[in-house]
This record gives sequence, C-alpha cells and structure tokens, in this order.
Amino acid sequence: MKKSYMQKSGNNTITTPEESISRIHGKLLLLLKQYESLQKENDRNKKTIETFGLKLRESEEKINQVEQQNLVLKASISSMSDSDKKELEGKINMYMRSIDKCISLLSK
Repeated sequence: MKKSYMQKSGNNTITTPEESISRIHGKLLLLLKQYESLQKENDRNKKTIETFGLKLRESEEKINQVEQQNLVLKASISSMSDSDKKELEGKINMYMRSIDKCISLLSK
C-alpha cells in the first residue's frame, strides 16, 4: 500500500510531494534557460571586448606611425616655404583629429 504524504503550503492548500517536485522542476528549468541566456550574452560581450581591443591596438599602431611620420616631416620642414608648412600642419592636425575621434569612439 502506497503512503501519500501531504503538506500544507503557505496559502493553506495541501500539496503532494509529486506536486512539490513538479513545481521545483519547473523552477529549475526556468533557471537553466536563464543561465544559458546569460552564457550566450557573456560570450557576445567577450567577442565585443576582443573586437574593441583589436581596434584599439590598430589605432595605437596607427598613432605611432603618424607620430614617426610627424618626426620625419619636422626634420624636413626646415627647407619648406611658410605656406607649405601651414598646409602640411593643417593636414597633420586633420589626421590627428580623426585619430582622436576613433580613440574616443573606441573608449565608449
């Protein structure tokens, strides 16, 4: 003969062990779905961070190249006319602003 165990729950209804197990099982399934969703989101975030890290390194390399070119240009500027110097400085400043924008976008 099978014994049936009953318990009172908080709202004065009587639940069987099978009902309690079923309720717990449902909650466990919900938690597993939430866990899987968070894992997927975490993976996406890791990929995004990796992508931004790569872009940041590329930007830093580009900055270094521009700084080296700037040093070379400064060395050769002494033989340029004043109007050529101003034009060159304008172009360099434009490139530097563009690089600064890229860095600020990557920092966000």
